Amino acid sequence: MSDLRRFVVLTVLSAVLVVTASSARAQSGSEWPMYGGDYANTRYSTLNQINTGNVSRLRVRWIRSLGSLESQEATPIVVGDTMYVSTSTGPKYVFALNAKDGTVKWKYEPEIPQDAFATVCCGLDSRGVAYANGKVFVTRLDAKLVALDANTGKELWTVTVVDYKVGHAITSPPVLYKNLVVTGYAGGEYGVRGAVQAYNQNTGDLVWKTYTVPGPGEPGNDTWKGDSWKTGGGSTWYVGSYDPKLNLLYWGTSNAGPWGGHTRSTDTSEYGQYTNAHTASQLAFNADTGKIAWAYQTTPADVWDYDAVNEAVLTDLTVGGRKIPALLKADRNGFFYVLNRENGQLISAEPFVHLNWAKAVDKATGRPVEDPEKRPQLNRWARNVCPNLFGGKNWQPMSYSEQTGLVYIPSFNLCMDIAGKTEAYNPGKFYLASEFDLDKADSGGFLSEFKAWDPVKQTAVWGVKEDLPFLGGAMSTAGGLVFYGNQHGELKALDAKTGAVLWKFNVGTGILQSPTTYMIDGKQYLAVVAGRVKGPPSFLGKIGQKVIDASPEGGLVVVFELAN
Repeated sequence: MSDLRRFVVLTVLSAVLVVTASSARAQSGSEWPMYGGDYANTRYSTLNQINTGNVSRLRVRWIRSLGSLESQEATPIVVGDTMYVSTSTGPKYVFALNAKDGTVKWKYEPEIPQDAFATVCCGLDSRGVAYANGKVFVTRLDAKLVALDANTGKELWTVTVVDYKVGHAITSPPVLYKNLVVTGYAGGEYGVRGAVQAYNQNTGDLVWKTYTVPGPGEPGNDTWKGDSWKTGGGSTWYVGSYDPKLNLLYWGTSNAGPWGGHTRSTDTSEYGQYTNAHTASQLAFNADTGKIAWAYQTTPADVWDYDAVNEAVLTDLTVGGRKIPALLKADRNGFFYVLNRENGQLISAEPFVHLNWAKAVDKATGRPVEDPEKRPQLNRWARNVCPNLFGGKNWQPMSYSEQTGLVYIPSFNLCMDIAGKTEAYNPGKFYLASEFDLDKADSGGFLSEFKAWDPVKQTAVWGVKEDLPFLGGAMSTAGGLVFYGNQHGELKALDAKTGAVLWKFNVGTGILQSPTTYMIDGKQYLAVVAGRVKGPPSFLGKIGQKVIDASPEGGLVVVFELAN
């Protein structure tokens, strides 16, 4: 009966998620009520009507145009019989759709200042919206947070989180729990100082704000040279996770700013105290107060743009005979981390892709053992650094299957040359103090790999190599399946145990985001948002042009059902 005391009511439409005593993962059930499917960001569905035996019978049920052509990165959420989905460019639109047939219930079209698009680093994207208590919460590129009436789309309140004109933007949905709506923001390439901010869901009033880069008098400020903390980065541009039992909120932070380390550290692998807290780190916050409970830095004194923003996936693992309340992270730096989510203690860390900037992670200190030749310095190039700054994995989400115990990772196989350079800070302008060449494939004849990973053994189980980077995110199900897409526009269903491709369908434009699944009136549906990546390929030279040439621009939601 103790489980009943931990029921979390997510919606007024009876979207009740059970949080077990042994895991922070909530059962996604018939709905897909939040970005990662649950607070733990597992992207695992307990639905099994679509399974390994019948997935080949999937057919298109309906298609809806999104009305914009920039990168489509939204996860459509489903509450009751309604799908809520945002588009790129602002977002240009937020739609409430009938999840059975795609009929538009309402459309929200915010007025985004045109100059806001000039201070967004890497694409005019929106990764989705959030729902709670009859409200839909929307984050925008002009760094505003908006609450809408979920039934009508009417604005209830709007707040300015930060000033977009100096380089801030919000591209990912907030985290909702209790009566709070919590958001981070982007800007690590513009010399911002990162933070996480919590607001009252009913009024939009600020409840707490915690900076990720400590100022004078705060623990960790002495890890910065002089006043470099003021433009220190550590932005929080991706999504958070939440453990209701521990009442901890988890968020990863971006690169230290600027990328060139000579401005804020020793500019060598012997960085000493100048680690630049809490950039390129996994943070845990007291969910009520915002106080930092613990911090684990994956890349101290970062000079490679190895953001640690990738989603924290929460589950319980048995390691060495002990049950561990685990936090899993496939970091951009190429290491797969298993941390104790109660206290941030390192359990294990091993490379999940080929990397050469470090030899290992020291288990005693938790710090990477660097190869000094692969650390760029002021006016000195580090050549053939692997992975490149898109990372072993970027934001495209991984999935943890409760059924197989495996993690499914969309990974990159790219390297780079990179060097530091002198550059002055100018608010609202790129502040990198770095130059680079990213048009470099690693060995093996492939540019990406969709990989099944055992987080206990820290080994690969199987992989599917692909000819283009920017694979779509993963979603696994109790039907024994895992789904992902690619930049050719192919949506694939694989046997989650073996990696065998059981079904694929080309939606006509590239897929970046993970599919989702839901059930209405006893029928399971599969949904995916598609629209070729724009922005990031421009950094990749000839490789990037191959991505651009692989599929046309687009913007659509495609929903599948089983044929009779």
